[in-house]
Amino acid sequence: MKSTLYCPECDHKETEAMPTDSCQWFYECKGCGVLLKPKKGDCCVFCSYGSVPCPPIQQGTSSCCTSS
Repeated sequence: MKSTLYCPECDHKETEAMPTDSCQWFYECKGCGVLLKPKKGDCCVFCSYGSVPCPPIQQGTSSCCTSS
């Protein structure tokens, strides 16, 4: 349940634990401090910038990843 997040601003990579029951919409890069947000059409930062998508997407369900 871990994914390596990649920062498009500074190329920093950091392995983080993914939440299993919710999506993470924001992530502050530990390299440069930029605030990452999901790309259009993605549910969370792990789906946009991670080495593997979030657990709900991996399981084929995205009900917890709906933004309001």
